[in-house]
Amino acid sequence: MLGLRRILAVSGHLSSRHAPVATSSSAASSHSAVFVRALQILAQQGPVRLQKLSASDSGIVELRLERPEAKNAIGKEMLHGLRNAIEEVEADAAANVVLVSSSVPKVFCAGADLKERRLMGPNEVRDFVNSLRSTFSSIEALSIPTIAVVEGAAFGGGLELALSCDLRVCGKDAKFSLPETGLAIIPGAGGTQRLPRIIGRSRAKELIFTGRRFDAVEAVTMGSVSYKNGQEGYQSRYRGRHDLGIGC
Repeated sequence: MLGLRRILAVSGHLSSRHAPVATSSSAASSHSAVFVRALQILAQQGPVRLQKLSASDSGIVELRLERPEAKNAIGKEMLHGLRNAIEEVEADAAANVVLVSSSVPKVFCAGADLKERRLMGPNEVRDFVNSLRSTFSSIEALSIPTIAVVEGAAFGGGLELALSCDLRVCGKDAKFSLPETGLAIIPGAGGTQRLPRIIGRSRAKELIFTGRRFDAVEAVTMGSVSYKNGQEGYQSRYRGRHDLGIGC
């Protein structure tokens, strides 16, 4: 199993968005001192993209949210994409770690798509919330480690998505909130259960009842996030460093 900091190092490509590096010959590539990450794209269409890292990072799978026009708000199409991605990961015997991240600058996930929800009837809303809850439970139940890589806003269902992962790491500009009570509803996708287990009942009640936002520093202090980076995106701190292995 990869060490925790080794996993953080691997996820360094998220902020750089570098394309795979081409070389003139396979022999030269094998002796190159440059660390090259090749990505095998498993799914390109829709708001969810699943990618495999290869070469020395074989076994690490990245699940990216890509719906910039709605700040990665989770609607029916994205929910369908998440379920398909989870099924692909479950069927992949070579997958060892899943990184859940966003391709949208300053946003991890803005939560459920409320504009889409306004067009749903009561039964549709109930079915959607139940499906969202079961999808996050499927992420939690994966037999391999899952890590939420939060850069920017993680609100409502976005925070609940992160809470369903085994670990959470974030950049210095990350913001978190469960704002549902301001809409006269409650977090319906597991937040009322997972947050108290992670940070304690009293603190979780305060955050859920008030719906207030908290930043990366407070998130680490209360234990809802394991690591943050003080630079622009935590990944740059660890990129290319292989000497930080800590048993996971």
